[in-house]
Amino acid sequence: MRRTAVMLLALFPLFFAATEVRAELTRDQATLFARLALKGIAKEYPNKPADVLNGADDVKSPREVHPAFYGCYDWHSAVHGHWMLVRILKQFPDLEIAKEIRDALAANLTKDNLKAEADYFSRPGAKSYERPYGWSWLLKLAEELHTWDDPQGKEWSENLQPLAEVIARSYIEYFPKQTYPNRSGVHASTAFGLVFALDYARTVGDKKLAQLIEQRSRDYFAADVNLPATWEPNGADFFSPSLMEADLMRRVLPREEFRAWFDKALLQEKKELPASLREPAIVSDRSDPQLVHLDGLNLSRAWCLRSIASVYDDGDPLRKTLLETAQKHADAALPHIASGDYAGEHWLASFATYLRTFKYSRPG
Repeated sequence: MRRTAVMLLALFPLFFAATEVRAELTRDQATLFARLALKGIAKEYPNKPADVLNGADDVKSPREVHPAFYGCYDWHSAVHGHWMLVRILKQFPDLEIAKEIRDALAANLTKDNLKAEADYFSRPGAKSYERPYGWSWLLKLAEELHTWDDPQGKEWSENLQPLAEVIARSYIEYFPKQTYPNRSGVHASTAFGLVFALDYARTVGDKKLAQLIEQRSRDYFAADVNLPATWEPNGADFFSPSLMEADLMRRVLPREEFRAWFDKALLQEKKELPASLREPAIVSDRSDPQLVHLDGLNLSRAWCLRSIASVYDDGDPLRKTLLETAQKHADAALPHIASGDYAGEHWLASFATYLRTFKYSRPG
């Protein structure tokens, strides 16, 4: 813990040097974040299972039930911890701890382990397991592996494919039946559940899944006006319901249609971002697993704001405001990724890595 804190202090200038939230991850940051993930993905306890127990035989250890994704406190955090390690390896293949990362991934992403994970979803009571947050991150991991020209990466991608197919099929079976969206700032968020799934579908060429998500996004959100952003944030949010919805619609709508939608949904008459979205959330206790969610909120707000800014031209005052607000949120959260407490350390680095590594191309 002391070593991690020292490393973080050394990185403060790197965190705060940018005048705009950059799509860059430094080698030192990558090493720090990877070490947090490596500590978590093989750490079985403490653990917060979300399994439905159908009988006494279902009472097993997390690793027995989920042999690939048993660590990091819960299943979804284990999944995005693996995603982060893959992402970091792709960007820094010669990182000092690259072998350690590969060994950890190889131990978990085996054919047998991932078959067991896929089979899990066919057991009674598992149909809604991790829906949609964990589903979305699983498809992000599958997307990351799919685009990696690396022998081990290709092997892991093939091993993961049965589970990715189960999750993609679950989207296609479930979302036509979900009449109303969950406008949540936590795991139930429909908008976030569709964001990464749409990225995956477009990347792997799953036209059926992509078309479904595009249509359901319009069904759920296209008519929205005057979103109640003044109610944000809730006390344990790690997403902004309004900004995550906008991040989704930025992917779905053509550029001009999105601008018109965004005006009505969030900017309203003043044509400016609501005050409640301009200031980072305050985190009062980073040892509390719910309150530390707000560090994640600041990170996810930052990536949503950057995403939305990509729609506006250089020199547009709104683009400048969005990017400045994104920077303010990033500055509030990045120094606390390695807080010394597992409540945040088991997952926040994944959010930080997504913020620092993904570029947002301007839609047509």
